Amino acid sequence: MTQPLLRTPLYDLHIELGARMVPFAGYDMPVQYPAGVMAEHLHTRTKAGLFDVSHMGQVRIRPRSGNIADAAAALEALVPADIGGLKPGRQRYAVFTTDDGGISDDLMVTNMGEWLLLVVNAACKAADFAHVHKALNATCTVEMLDGRALIALQGPAAEAALVALNPAAAAMRFMDVAEMALAGVNCIVSRSGYTGEDGYEIGMANEGAETVARALLAQPDVAPVGLGARDSLRLEAGLCLYGADIDLTTTPVEGALEWSIQKSRRPGGARAGSYPGAQIVADQLADGTTRRRVGLRAEGRAPVRGGVALFADEAGQVPAGQVTSGAFGPSVGGPVAMGYVATDHAAVGTRLFASVRGRLLPVSVVALPFVAATFKR
Repeated sequence: MTQPLLRTPLYDLHIELGARMVPFAGYDMPVQYPAGVMAEHLHTRTKAGLFDVSHMGQVRIRPRSGNIADAAAALEALVPADIGGLKPGRQRYAVFTTDDGGISDDLMVTNMGEWLLLVVNAACKAADFAHVHKALNATCTVEMLDGRALIALQGPAAEAALVALNPAAAAMRFMDVAEMALAGVNCIVSRSGYTGEDGYEIGMANEGAETVARALLAQPDVAPVGLGARDSLRLEAGLCLYGADIDLTTTPVEGALEWSIQKSRRPGGARAGSYPGAQIVADQLADGTTRRRVGLRAEGRAPVRGGVALFADEAGQVPAGQVTSGAFGPSVGGPVAMGYVATDHAAVGTRLFASVRGRLLPVSVVALPFVAATFKR
């Protein structure tokens, strides 16, 4: 039997705002509002968009010893990122790896001082929780925070909108995390997001989600934005979508995510290796890979979607790779895509051909991101 769709604490607000709801990762989620995806995308780039991301998983890891270093060391057995060097009030991107170097999910890790907070993808959160609990249960208590919501405020007007609720938000820099009250609700606020724009992600108890969302929407430059624009924004920013651009078959190096493996975790580092697939990843860091995630720009206006085959020649006889994400980029004014190509075709400027509806359309390998990030450093 089909399971009924879950609803976030903001479901009623979405309906009130005229959202078109769609199934996503087991939830009934807003894909767009009456303004439409294009307008929502451009509003986020020029002002501020408010996103409901309460479907994401939030996990608390608390060390049984009371020493946060023990929790960090335990988590480092699962991810290649430097968690031990993560200072209180700071956040870091990481990936869970498998024994063959694949990626089972990507996530954000925050040092909350006495415990670690993980934010994981909605479709993976049950598996992620089981994975972390099994590996860390002997040394840590691992808890899924089911009673918490998460919203994202993104765009150049995000700071002013949040400062209107709490002036302390202005002092935060990219990847800073702080606890603060917003509209009378206790929140965990990170200066981060997944659009390439400056902004914040705000976690709070379910009961306070609508209060905070309404307070932000009352700000003149803030508008609600759905999953449709969230996807086009992250694609223009060159950010990966788990299950499309990265998955169990892709390694961090193939996915151009080696920046997420800090020096201390690389060969020769103070805490090198020890995570699943570490030797495979180390070999790829040293020797390279046979394929690489790249940015792609198509000629003309037709989007080149995920799943489209790429060829090195106009006759379509020499396979070169595959598109993993593709859409029209409203800020760019044309189609944008990402995909994996053989390393000898991965140089910026390389001309390839995409098989679209029986035609081979020319595309070029370009540098990522398509739109420069505006994070507040």
